[in-house]
Amino acid sequence: MAGDTAAPSAFELAQRQGDEAIRTTLLDAASRLLATEGPQALALRRIAAEAGCSTTVLYRMFGGKAGLTEALYIEGFERFRRRLAAVPHDPDPRVHLRELGLAYRANALAERNYYGLMFGEPVPGFQPGEKALATALSAYMILEDAVAACAAAGLLIDAPPRHVAASFWAAIHGFVSLELDGHLPDADTVVDTLMRGASSGFFVTPRK
Repeated sequence: MAGDTAAPSAFELAQRQGDEAIRTTLLDAASRLLATEGPQALALRRIAAEAGCSTTVLYRMFGGKAGLTEALYIEGFERFRRRLAAVPHDPDPRVHLRELGLAYRANALAERNYYGLMFGEPVPGFQPGEKALATALSAYMILEDAVAACAAAGLLIDAPPRHVAASFWAAIHGFVSLELDGHLPDADTVVDTLMRGASSGFFVTPRK
């Protein structure tokens, strides 16, 4: 129909909010392409077409494909860290740890396009840099600190807290990976069982 105008692209909408919104829009477009089409889709021209901008914008923001991949990794872990950090502390540190496990799952479901890059190797040859690794570690330390709080309260089994933290992470990560791959149609029930099993396996009754 005469007079109709095309709907604004994702990039044009983000422009109205500034560089941070543009950056997020471009990373979300790239993560979506990576998850659905594989690493070959991480071509700057392809991402620019998806977002509705020029490749110049991507070069300005990230410097190139390597910088973009690094930014994707950092963004995924930063969102993960924020999700864990937002979990309220409970007087009972065991409750806090359980809620962190549920937050881990919630983040994976909400940010599944980033999950493969965070914990897999979907981009051949990619090695996260120092800043990226530090961001990932800051997220994990929230979990380790929660386990340490359980130990300080005399609630932990006789095992190094860092080993318990790694075991808890392995359990919830394995569950989430199976859920994302579609292998757990009754995932809500399974995660409840997993959390109850962790409580009985990692914790002891506090001394009177």
